[in-house]
Amino acid sequence: MAALILAFDAVLALGLVWLAWRVLTSVDLFRAVVLFIAFGLLLALVWARLNAPDIALAEAAIGAGLTGVLLLSALGRLGAGRRPPGDPDPDG
Repeated sequence: MAALILAFDAVLALGLVWLAWRVLTSVDLFRAVVLFIAFGLLLALVWARLNAPDIALAEAAIGAGLTGVLLLSALGRLGAGRRPPGDPDPDG
C-alpha cells in the first residue's frame, strides 16, 4: 500500500513539473491559461495530500478559480480588439 501511495505522489510531482513546463512554453495564450488553471487544481490536490486542506481550498478558489477567470477575461478583451489582416475597419 505504501508503494502505491508513493507512486501516486510521484505522478503528482511529475504532473506538476510537466504542466508548469507546458504553461511556460505554450505559444497559444488560451492554451496557456487553461493549462495554468489545470496546474492550480493539481496543486490544490498536492496541498490536500500534504494534509493542508485550508491551503488546498484557497489554492483551488483563488489560484485556479479566480485567477483563471481573470486571465480568461483579459484574454477575451485582448482578442476583441484584434482583427484579422485585411479585415475592413468597422468604424469606417
